[in-house]
Amino acid sequence: MISNLKFRIAPPVTDTWQTLHTLHPRTYHENKFVYPVLSRRSQGISIGVNLNPDKVCNFDCIYCQVDRRSEAETKFVETDRLLAEIDHMLSLVSSGDLFDDEAFRMVPPERRRLNDIAFSGDGEPTTFKNFDEIIAAVADLKRRHGLADVKLVLITNASMFHKPAVERGLKLLDENQGEIWAKLEAGTDAYYQLVERTKIPFQRVLDNIAAAARVRPIVIQSLFMRINGAEPPAAEIDAFCSRLGDILASGGQIKLVQVYTVARPPAESFVSALTEGELAAIAAQVQRLGLATAVYPA
Repeated sequence: MISNLKFRIAPPVTDTWQTLHTLHPRTYHENKFVYPVLSRRSQGISIGVNLNPDKVCNFDCIYCQVDRRSEAETKFVETDRLLAEIDHMLSLVSSGDLFDDEAFRMVPPERRRLNDIAFSGDGEPTTFKNFDEIIAAVADLKRRHGLADVKLVLITNASMFHKPAVERGLKLLDENQGEIWAKLEAGTDAYYQLVERTKIPFQRVLDNIAAAARVRPIVIQSLFMRINGAEPPAAEIDAFCSRLGDILASGGQIKLVQVYTVARPPAESFVSALTEGELAAIAAQVQRLGLATAVYPA
């Protein structure tokens, strides 16, 4: 029975600050590349780093909340400015001054902690040309603020892990309290193409995730949704679990599987959220592989 399984379901948020979980703007005041969010998955403050302000991504996910129909205001990453913005944001969060801001004033005391610096943003962060150099620079900033234990989180579709600069960046993450959150949301190529709409072969993503997981434990992030009112087919969830099993069989290490659904307006109107019970059922199936899971309802 699902009720006997020990997967973690994220605690509900109160109505007074729930909107902070559903609104993740990629800007903050005058910042162009760095933004704070109250993350439902990290259960605290996450400093987002947008390495793709041009909104270019090698995936075109049907659930993505990035508005790619409007022209980007910023085309290129200004490295010095990005690092200055991170420097200032680390000071704001560490001092508590962030919570004097009207947008964050309602965050309860137990969530007023800096959980991570997350490389995410408006596209796939590992497509950034100097990915390894930016990881090194941010890790140095973190140490200078006395925040060596704060995580660096890479939120990624794993499509570029085989590139030398990305391999170097992943090694730097390992050396600086880093964590990889790799997207895996399908079991079959057909469903992968339906959801991700990309020219990147599914097998490349699977191979890259497995290779990364053989070096260090990784987090799998899996967003499931209704498509045209229908939940994911049972056969697709079976195939998804088989893919997870393949990673484990190859010697890969999976520390957690995040099972979640859409919480913000998606790219396509035919996409909608699953219920908590539907997410829990998927998590229960994943748990049968011996994997830890966390469920994040909308």
